[in-house]
Amino acid sequence: MTLTFKKNEKTAYIFPGQGSQSVGMGLGLYRQSSAARGIFEQVDAALGRPLTKLIFEGPDDDLRETVNAQPAIMAVSLACVEAMRDERGSSDIPEAFMMAGHSLGEYTALAAARVLGVADSVMLVQKRGELMQAVCEKNPGTMAAVLGLDEMILEEVARESGVYVSNINTTEQIVISGHKMAVARAMDMALIRGAKRVIPLKVAGAFHSGLMDPAKLELRKLLWEMDFRDPEVPIIANCTGRPLMTSEEIKNELVTQMSGCVQWKRSVDQMISSGVTNFLEIGPGTALSGMVKRISGDANVANVTDMESITALSRI
Repeated sequence: MTLTFKKNEKTAYIFPGQGSQSVGMGLGLYRQSSAARGIFEQVDAALGRPLTKLIFEGPDDDLRETVNAQPAIMAVSLACVEAMRDERGSSDIPEAFMMAGHSLGEYTALAAARVLGVADSVMLVQKRGELMQAVCEKNPGTMAAVLGLDEMILEEVARESGVYVSNINTTEQIVISGHKMAVARAMDMALIRGAKRVIPLKVAGAFHSGLMDPAKLELRKLLWEMDFRDPEVPIIANCTGRPLMTSEEIKNELVTQMSGCVQWKRSVDQMISSGVTNFLEIGPGTALSGMVKRISGDANVANVTDMESITALSRI
């Protein structure tokens, strides 16, 4: 990992979403960091089941299930954060000026910014996963990535085909979702109108679309029963790209996010305009790092996935 971070520049922590999971992720952290191991133990205790065993040993099909993948990714990301914080006592690991996460990753940011404790965060994510999975079973859908098509043109395609624009990741990568036949129709239309490529995604349903609306009421009830704190640092909202500063703003964002479009490009642009030059992707995978570099070639990007990357970061 080549690091070009500068200590006197602002750093954003960014957290990955569903799809970044893989069997064995976080195992090195568990073995090498007592702080990280404590996170995995808290997660298992909160859920009342051995999720850590599934994360480390699989099988992959079980780990991919929404109710498992979401808390698993959160657990690994938070284990990375805790290992970093443990290491920071004798190092110069940069602190977060802002935080953001992609879909599920927004929930991880809540825990990292101490809006909720680890146990409450992972229980909330598991419930979110259950709600989403139930909706997907009753109202099946799918998603597809569209590459190289102007956002305005794709918005027209979405209206004409009956699908939703679900993720605006970069100028060149936008995700659509909806009923399977509608998505297939939209993929053909996108190609006709100039898309470079369309890629069907292996997902359990049409996330961040109107098909998720039935889950919003139950999620709202759950959120308003929970005791949220204001974040220690601003969290950039998925749906607006604006900073969330209060617990009430965060709750409203999470409800909107269930069926709303993830405006990742807007979120990154907001962080850059606020003075962020360093982006630290924390957790499994490198998808967000790639997106950030495509949004801004001047951004400094690094990944924290294991103790080796944490040690490299502490030597900046």
